[in-house]
Order: sequence, then structure tokens, then C-alpha cells
Amino acid sequence: MKIFQTNQFKKEIKKLHPNQKREVDVAVRAIVKDPDLGHPKIGDLAGVLVYKFKMVNQLTLLAYTYDHQTIILTLLALGTHENFYRDLKKSR
Repeated sequence: MKIFQTNQFKKEIKKLHPNQKREVDVAVRAIVKDPDLGHPKIGDLAGVLVYKFKMVNQLTLLAYTYDHQTIILTLLALGTHENFYRDLKKSR
């Protein structure tokens, strides 16, 4: 499986502390094991899945797409719920 990161995702990862990065790595590994783990979105964000997990006792959302035919996982965005979907719509 190939994993790609968008620039928006890379910027968010750079801001994290090492312990937070480890928790994101655990979440990404869970998604790699089961790509349909996230909740599919509809409307403007059709085709995007969002996986929710706890990072330092705070709910964090990780948006991604997965193409079953080419086996490519694209990590789109990472952040808290506040303005997450609005910013994700702007970046698409």
C-alpha cells in the first residue's frame, strides 16, 4: 500500500510534539490495517473518510481517501473538530 500526504497534513504534523506524532502513527497504522475504518462523508466531501481518535485526551480527526483499485491511501488533514470540515472543504 502506498501512502501519500497532502501539504496541509504535513504542516499539521510538523506542529506536533513527539508523543503526539506517535499517537498519529498508531492511528495511521490502524487505517492501513482496515482502510474502511473511518466514517464516509457526503455532499461536498464525498469520497473522504474521517477517522476519530484521542490524542493527548483530545478528540482528533484524521481525513483521508483510499482507492481500493490502486491501493493508495492519501492523508488529507489532521486537527480538532473546530473548523475542521470547513478547512477541509476549502483545501479540496
